[in-house]
Amino acid sequence: MSACHSKNKHPDHSGEMSRLNRILGQIDGVKKMIKERRYCPDIITQLRAINSATKAVERRLLETHLEACVSETFKAKNKKGQQQKIEELIKLFKKFD
Repeated sequence: MSACHSKNKHPDHSGEMSRLNRILGQIDGVKKMIKERRYCPDIITQLRAINSATKAVERRLLETHLEACVSETFKAKNKKGQQQKIEELIKLFKKFD
């Protein structure tokens, strides 16, 4: 098991909490807009902003994973672990294809 699977060594993503809280606020705003029967394009604009914000969080998490967990496995020259990381990423990307 790689260090990134260990609870003590897993990268810290707590910096994303403020961004996620902001996204929650945006979602609450959209719910309010719907209740108020606001203009459709205005609601869609807010939904697109939420989508963009969640993609940004996802990108940062992926970057951290690559820079920490994947990089660590390749530095250790662990061939089996390297193959597992590659397969893990392929599987992850296929889920959302």
